[in-house]
Amino acid sequence: MGAQQQKQKSRHASPAGFFDIIGYMQKFTFHVVSLPHTQTTAEFTHCAYTQKVRKFCNMMTDLGHEVILYASEENEARVSELVTVMSKEKQQELFGNNDHTKNFFNITWDMYDPAWVHMNANTIKAMAERIQPRDFICIIGGWCQKIIADAFPNNFAVEYGIGYTGPFSKYRVFESYAHMHYVHGLQNDDNGNFYDTVVPNYYDAEEFPFVEKTDDYYLFIGRLIDRKGWRIAQEVCEKLGKRLILAGQGDFSGYGEHIGVVGVEKRGELMSHAKAVFVPTTYIEPFGGVHAEALLCGTPVITTNFGVFTETVVNGENGYRCDVFRDFVAAVKSTEKFSVAKRRKIRAAAQKRFSTTHVRDEYQAYFERLYDLWGDGWYAR
Repeated sequence: MGAQQQKQKSRHASPAGFFDIIGYMQKFTFHVVSLPHTQTTAEFTHCAYTQKVRKFCNMMTDLGHEVILYASEENEARVSELVTVMSKEKQQELFGNNDHTKNFFNITWDMYDPAWVHMNANTIKAMAERIQPRDFICIIGGWCQKIIADAFPNNFAVEYGIGYTGPFSKYRVFESYAHMHYVHGLQNDDNGNFYDTVVPNYYDAEEFPFVEKTDDYYLFIGRLIDRKGWRIAQEVCEKLGKRLILAGQGDFSGYGEHIGVVGVEKRGELMSHAKAVFVPTTYIEPFGGVHAEALLCGTPVITTNFGVFTETVVNGENGYRCDVFRDFVAAVKSTEKFSVAKRRKIRAAAQKRFSTTHVRDEYQAYFERLYDLWGDGWYAR
């Protein structure tokens, strides 16, 4: 074992008995940077990227790595150290009294926005006091946080949950192959990159319960914007006379019952009791977390027929991918017939694919691959 590996091993504590089970695993330090407008708590369940940060920290900590989180004041992620780089007082100054449970987040995705400038500057200063050679910098904000990566050119900056366009790093983790290839096309890059990879979004399976008897309603959870397809869910359910519950930020009108933003417990309850969950995104969906959450409950999904859904939804098995209105109508009628046994099968398959206890091993393998670049790289055996 080289000196650096010895340093990495001695720098972290491992869960008791963990390595007795799986054998030696390389240990790393991760500098994880959150977002300027949220807290890393479950309260912000409607911000998918905040939840990626929180759960990524949990997964890496549970594997015995050292995790330093640069975020705001409130935090529920399991970390070695929380470094506050955006105070709640500063958030109030920058974002005002915007009620995130009712309205869309008041933030722009512009690296020159004062919120990003303030948080990035504080992060660089704090990280400079902590970072060591061969530590990983984990970025979730794309170009808005590129300045952090640029400040530490001798460390690897990894964009570890890309559901956006225009990533900057050499080391990129996409949420689906559909999105990875879409981004390659946008960047006019027809060359493969061995250090691009795909790891699905990840969830705590226990937050998504299973029930044997469903209630007589359909569900849409998400922002009430046209691109999310909520009007499709309305039109289909109104046509068929089906009860539709909608949860999420935005201005509601028309058919169905809008209940606003819901917390983690209520989210799982709604999904598990629904006949099916609509996720009819009209853009090329990078991942669509709602559909994974529904599948974790054993609830079939009704989606469009492009983006990530082509990789995750199998018609007749765990839901339906739809092209035109009559497909959505047929999907509703078909999902009503899904048996308890079939729903259990959906849940089991989703847990193997999307639960944190499985996905963390995919991340471990990826970071070990990157760490090999300090040695033989491609030729590492």
